[in-house]
This record gives sequence, structure tokens and C-alpha cells, in this order.
Amino acid sequence: MPSEPGPRWLARGGLPGLAATLGDGAHGWMSTRVGGVSVGPWAALNLGDHVGDDPQAVATNRARLQAALGVRPVWLRQVHGVGVVRVDGGTPPGQVADAAWTDAPGVACVVLVADCLPILVASGDGTSVAAVHAGWRGLLGQGGVGVLEALAADWPAWRLRRDRARSRVWIGAAIGAQAFEVGPEVQAAFVQACRDDAAAFVPSPHQRGHWLANLAALARARLQRLGVECVLGHDGSSAWCTVAQPTVFFSHRRDAPRYGASGRMAAAVWLG
Repeated sequence: MPSEPGPRWLARGGLPGLAATLGDGAHGWMSTRVGGVSVGPWAALNLGDHVGDDPQAVATNRARLQAALGVRPVWLRQVHGVGVVRVDGGTPPGQVADAAWTDAPGVACVVLVADCLPILVASGDGTSVAAVHAGWRGLLGQGGVGVLEALAADWPAWRLRRDRARSRVWIGAAIGAQAFEVGPEVQAAFVQACRDDAAAFVPSPHQRGHWLANLAALARARLQRLGVECVLGHDGSSAWCTVAQPTVFFSHRRDAPRYGASGRMAAAVWLG
């Protein structure tokens, strides 16, 4: 699969962020923690309204993001599951889902992250887009059906393997392979679902019996099995790692044990 040497930085409306490469007709972008009004562990551009931050600060930050995008973001209530929803101009915020797609102009599919993978997708013809929140639970799912497989079943632009092959996928900043330690039950669950996924785990040097997991590699493997041929962005390296860059990215795993909370970043995709 294609890869990128590192994040491509692009400011929108004065906010620094990462640009997604999704082809003609689609726009994708991911915020950082820089450019907002929140303070404390949420400083500064926290976009999560469920992490203990001042609601007015979150509202101001979300307004800044909307101005930067130029379209209305449709906020989900993410539950680390496999739910998929279509959004358009009439969709209210708070839909319970971990993936959203749209073929409507004027709105952005948005997912919030602070270590989990943000995955943005554009159809091959650039007329439909989707955003996915994929932590290990959502990626794994149950019975071989994780959030990516659920998206393939629900999104018309991705139901056929040949259409998935023509699509473009970008994985944004998330926890890297050097920082994501998991217990033996997580490694065993992935390997039981697909033996080839064992390659994404190496024994942890920190705790016997635990593993370092390459979450981006696990996602890329699932995308490849779905027939996706173009996946850019996060390759598991520290350049994309939220944990490794505290001045740039929020990280729940890094910050919550120390401060009791962490902010959230947004990855958005829209047509235009």
C-alpha cells in the first residue's frame, strides 16, 4: 500500500492541522491541540464536550473549528462500537455511532480522537465521504465485523469490492506502535480473528506478557482485506504518534493518568 513520509501540515482559518490526501472532490483535515481557549489538561483546542472541560470553552473551540472548515461539522456520540450513520444538513448532533458518511454538501463527517485512529475515506469518484473512529475495540468488533466492515456494509460507495479498491483512505495522528501497550487478551483476540495480525504485535519491554500493538498496521491490514488499495497517513511511526508529541496532540493514555483528563481533537471530511 502507498505511504507518506510524515504528516502534511496545513493551517485552516488560523488553526494548525494535518491535511488528508483524498483526491478530487473531497477535503479532509485533522485539528491539533493548538488554537483554542480551553485551559488545564484541555489546553487549548479541546473539541470534546464529554471530558470535563468548561462547556463555554468547548463551544468557542467548536465554533472556531466550524469557521476553519467552512461547513457544519456533525458531531457524533462515539461509544467505541461499530455503529454507522448517514449525515446531511438536517442531521442533529449526538447520533450514536463511530462512523459517519455523507453524499450531501455543506456538512462534514467528524470523529473525535485522543489516541484512537481517525480514518477518513473518499469514494473513487469523489461524490461521497466517510469518517471513522477506530480504537482497538471498534477495529476488532465481534465475529470478524469491526467498524470498517460495518462501514463497508452500510455505505453505498463502499459495498462493492471494486469500489473500495478505487477509494482513497487517510489515517490521521493516533497512538504509535512504540507507545500502545496492551494486555495478552487484546493480542489474542486479534490473532484469533486473523492469524496474520500477529505481525502487528511485539512483546512489550515494559511488562512481561504484554504487547506493543501497531494499531495503524492493524487498520491497514483490515483495509487491505476489504480490498482497499490506497491508504495514506499514519504508518505506526512516532511522527504520527499522539503520545510522543505532547505540545501538539492530545493523548488520553499519556495525560489522563497524570491530570485526570485529556482533550479531544477532530478529524473531518467533507465534499466541495
